[in-house]
Amino acid sequence: MKYTKVSLDGLAYELAPNVVTSEQLEKRVEPVYQALRLPLGQLEALTGIKERRWWDPGFKLSDGAAAAGRKALAKAGVDPKDLGVVLYAGVCKESSEPATACAVASKLGVQNDCVVQDISNACLGVMSGMIDIANRIELGQIKAGLVVSCESAREINESMIQSMLKTPTMEHFKLSIATLTGGSGAVGVVLTDGSFGRTGPKLLGGATLAAPQHWDLCQWDRDFMRTDAPAVLKNGMELAKITWQAFSKKLGWTSADMDKTITHQVGGPQTTALLTACGVGHDKDYPTYEYLGNIGTVSLPLTAALADERGFLSKGDRVGFIGIGSGLNCMMLGLEW
Repeated sequence: MKYTKVSLDGLAYELAPNVVTSEQLEKRVEPVYQALRLPLGQLEALTGIKERRWWDPGFKLSDGAAAAGRKALAKAGVDPKDLGVVLYAGVCKESSEPATACAVASKLGVQNDCVVQDISNACLGVMSGMIDIANRIELGQIKAGLVVSCESAREINESMIQSMLKTPTMEHFKLSIATLTGGSGAVGVVLTDGSFGRTGPKLLGGATLAAPQHWDLCQWDRDFMRTDAPAVLKNGMELAKITWQAFSKKLGWTSADMDKTITHQVGGPQTTALLTACGVGHDKDYPTYEYLGNIGTVSLPLTAALADERGFLSKGDRVGFIGIGSGLNCMMLGLEW
């Protein structure tokens, strides 16, 4: 995929208010550690994650998504009435029906000729939403679109803690521990055709590849999540290597040409492996997992917003958005900042 008309004009986020440390979560499952004769501190040692955030109990996902969306629209100088598409791309949804995007669109006040729908692709949801909107802009169907997401780790963490206490076996522990890395937050991304007076980074194109034979390595049902973390890491990196080759060929970039990277924030080992697979040094990457954890679809765009806000991304930088999601799917997007 390649684009010539697409600008990322608005990028904004909402941080959940409640900080929850890895130490606090481990204390809640301490009987499991004792039964398995494991020392406390495994969660941070294995992932590099010190803390993450939770929303208040009962917080509405559409409120977080709408708040981030409003900020992104303000940055882009785009009125909600000018939107041709509103997509909600979170793994977490308010209900199976209707689309969470409908609640967000209502709160933003979009026109009734705006496409309003959910889009889902595990942790790559927002990136997939960006591509959906970019395609519509490139085809001349719309001038601007908004993709939003709001993820909440509180509910699945509470459920998994109870499950771990109920079944204190090593097998269950291995499949459950990754769930405790989850964080909470919201993001809004506005893409335009550049006609709103605040032209931002250019979306140049990218590549996406799949390895669907590994669809069952990470599954999240309503109240339970299991992750075969070593298998996800191994097979995910194999997919990342061939996706990088396709991405590099499509944009004509080598790893040396990439000035900065923004990766999906899973944890320390995953970040190191992903950067190695792409031949990119840690000095080019902006990590946030240590204090925000893995916020699913929100992780990569929120990290990009923070990196931009704090001056890590400079005008003219060639920036790679790099993510791997359950399925397995891998997506890499190239932007000129």
